[in-house]
Amino acid sequence: MTDHDGFLAWVRTALYEAEVALHNGDAAPRRALWSRDEPVSVLGAWRNAYGLQQVDQLFTHLEKSFSDCTSYVFDLQSYDVVGDMAYTTGLEHTSTSVDGEPRTYTLRVTQVYRREDGEWRVAHRHGDTVGE
Repeated sequence: MTDHDGFLAWVRTALYEAEVALHNGDAAPRRALWSRDEPVSVLGAWRNAYGLQQVDQLFTHLEKSFSDCTSYVFDLQSYDVVGDMAYTTGLEHTSTSVDGEPRTYTLRVTQVYRREDGEWRVAHRHGDTVGE
């Protein structure tokens, strides 16, 4: 299996499952996949975070806000792996409840990854809403 194949398999399984869990109100799987080394950052559709402490606080906020995910589809647009760095770009199509209200939305998302101790970790996420 090539680096590209292994990375893509991780995106389609562990990363996908962590996002579904988050949208069901459980941020633990997402936290497990994020880097524990600085720098980390989120330029989010609803809120930004810089550094480990703020990113953790953001995940706590999101898990309290999300529940009852009925659909999550990650439409991967592009990706690459170069050594111990990788990126993905894509569209996230989500139907979930936000603060108890059902919502359906699409985010454009770019993420940057680092391989740390042989495991892929998310180091940066940028997401914004797509006008529909």
